[in-house]
Amino acid sequence: MGAEGSRRRRSLRVGAYVGCGAVLLAGCASMPDSGDLRGVEASQRSDTQVRVFAVPPRENARPAEIVQGFLEALTSDDAQFETARKYLTDKASKTWRPFASTTVLAEGPTPLVERGGSHEATGDYTYTLSGTRVAVVDAEHAYEPDDGAYNGTVHLVEDEAADGSKQWRIDALPQGLVMGRSDFQRNYVSVNKYYFASNTGTGEREQLGAVADPVFVRKKVDSVTQVVRALLSGPTHWLAPVVRSSFPTGTALKKGVASLTPDNQNKLTVPLNAKADRVGQGRCDEMAAQLLFTLQDLTPTGVEEVELQKSDGSRLCGLDEKQAEVIASHGTARDVEYEYFVDGEHQLVRLPAGGSGKEFEPVPGALGEGGQTLRAAAVSRDEDTAAGVSLDGRSLYVASLASGSSLGEPVLSSGAGSENDGLTTPSWDPDGNLWVADRDPDDERLLMLEQGRGEPVEVRTPGLDGRIEAVRVAADGVRVALIVAKGDRTSLLIGRLERQTGDEGRTTASLYELRSVVPSLEEVKAMSWAGDSRLVVVGREAGGVQQMRYVQVDGSTPTSSAPAAPTGVQEVAAAENEQLPLLAHSEDGIVRLSSGAQWQTVVDEGTAPVYPG
Repeated sequence: MGAEGSRRRRSLRVGAYVGCGAVLLAGCASMPDSGDLRGVEASQRSDTQVRVFAVPPRENARPAEIVQGFLEALTSDDAQFETARKYLTDKASKTWRPFASTTVLAEGPTPLVERGGSHEATGDYTYTLSGTRVAVVDAEHAYEPDDGAYNGTVHLVEDEAADGSKQWRIDALPQGLVMGRSDFQRNYVSVNKYYFASNTGTGEREQLGAVADPVFVRKKVDSVTQVVRALLSGPTHWLAPVVRSSFPTGTALKKGVASLTPDNQNKLTVPLNAKADRVGQGRCDEMAAQLLFTLQDLTPTGVEEVELQKSDGSRLCGLDEKQAEVIASHGTARDVEYEYFVDGEHQLVRLPAGGSGKEFEPVPGALGEGGQTLRAAAVSRDEDTAAGVSLDGRSLYVASLASGSSLGEPVLSSGAGSENDGLTTPSWDPDGNLWVADRDPDDERLLMLEQGRGEPVEVRTPGLDGRIEAVRVAADGVRVALIVAKGDRTSLLIGRLERQTGDEGRTTASLYELRSVVPSLEEVKAMSWAGDSRLVVVGREAGGVQQMRYVQVDGSTPTSSAPAAPTGVQEVAAAENEQLPLLAHSEDGIVRLSSGAQWQTVVDEGTAPVYPG
């Protein structure tokens, strides 16, 4: 990755390190002893460039004020929630685990006091916290969309203080945190941890494949140290079966290391415990590469070099960005030479990637020069081979992108009676295998052709409910995105790819734990990978109009603004390298969206835009 790539990354490093101003979360000065409270929502505090601190309960605060103050303290930048604990009894403080999970609600939680009886006589109050769930962030920092009603209970008693006075305090409460969506967006930032693909196919990659594992950390509470600890703790549960970490099991920060900060040369020194003392040079370099990929976008200027230290403080190894890119590849470092689409004559054509030109040419070889009409195509990641689906959707061809290459017989044929039930647009994985779904109602299948030829492998999809309308394999080779139709609804799902090789060398493949990425969309029309953990999606919500948006693989919404959708988008294409423009097939033909520009028409007649992959 050159200087342009580094400049781009630094331009995206916003929101992780912020100004050092401070704001106090003031409790309400006058509140009722009982009755309903307002929901706790941080929309009043619109300035995200300040740190927010809670205030402790005032003396003789009434129960309603205690509940309100505690809920506001949950949204502060107090590293260990020490102020929030002051609203609890000593016993409750010892058993409360704020980092167990974070429940995100559409609006802040609304506390309602339970009616009936004399609270003063019984000496206790019970409040129900209610709201509508949006997501949950678990103890691994992993985000998962959620829905339905939220109900939690907070119980208060009169607790004896150190001076002998009685003060209302919370003695029972839900584990973890609960807050509204705006507070969550202000307090947390999504970061990609990086691990290495462990369950790859038969192809021989030149480098290790880096796999992004997105997590959420508190953005203004020593985020660098949080992320390093999260990386060392290993991949999230969903991703763990298909990736590995080069850090030995049990590796952690050296005891006594409380905070990590890059120096003024953007170098981060990471002291490790004795578990890493005996690793060799090669493995240590891999460890350092994981750290660099993970931290490169977290700070305003970026971590450009890391040094790992042994438990005795001596140097273990060090690595800079260029050295890391030799060890492993990931999206922003992948070069793309051409953009591709099918022209008005149904031939595969190309034009230089990343430019503003509109002059295209037929691809070399049979799919561009041989006269075979196509409805869709895919180009291998090395741009040496292409696959094309015939105009009737029933035949899949593979040909070299070399001048004079022959077409040969189809590598796959569908028995579908209608072209709407034929083969989907194919997709190449990083090992050179070709993926396609056959929508023949009598034999619906997801198929993989090793190296784009031979007998297709039927990919098992346990838990899949519906028909696959589109398939895209991520550049890491371990995640597969599907558009799945069932009834009147089409959904975007992500599955984890696991492969096995039998005794006779036969490969089997399965997609496990398929999960919905944008459950709010009733219709997903098109999608494409648009980064290491990001997709661009075209669809609409119930009763809404077509829209284009970015979405993370965990279902969260990235901070980057969504592009305005051109009219009537049928297909969309993006590159894992986020510097390259979006392509789309719309009512205006093939259109292109470059960074900072408006959609521009490339050609009036054309379909099926694709980048390699």
